[in-house]
Amino acid sequence: MNVQLEKMKQKQECERRKRIAEEKHKEWVQKKREEERRERERKLSKEMAEKATKELEKMQLQEKAEVKYKEWLKKKRAEEAEKKKKEKEKEKEREAELQEKKARSEKIFKEWLHNARNKPRPLLNGYGFPHGKSTGLY
Repeated sequence: MNVQLEKMKQKQECERRKRIAEEKHKEWVQKKREEERRERERKLSKEMAEKATKELEKMQLQEKAEVKYKEWLKKKRAEEAEKKKKEKEKEKEREAELQEKKARSEKIFKEWLHNARNKPRPLLNGYGFPHGKSTGLY
């Protein structure tokens, strides 16, 4: 009986150790899973932070590009306006020159017309007698 009691005690001890080992194993597995979950969450939060940072940088770059484009567009429009202004000035100058030229030519024409009326007209002479003199044609 003593042997049986001893075997029973050993069996109980073995089962108790088994239970303790299983509990420790379960605790270890649970801890491991918890660590893995935390690691995943940390990685995920890190990725999200990096993604947010990249998005922010991208938005800042886009804003910079937009500002530069607006400045360029403003400059270009100012240049176009200046160019149109210069062209209008040149056109006005051309018009003024044309008006001046036209006025000058009209004045010269009127002077010529006035002088042409007062000039003595040449006498109509016959063939071979220019200015009423013989030219020596026989």
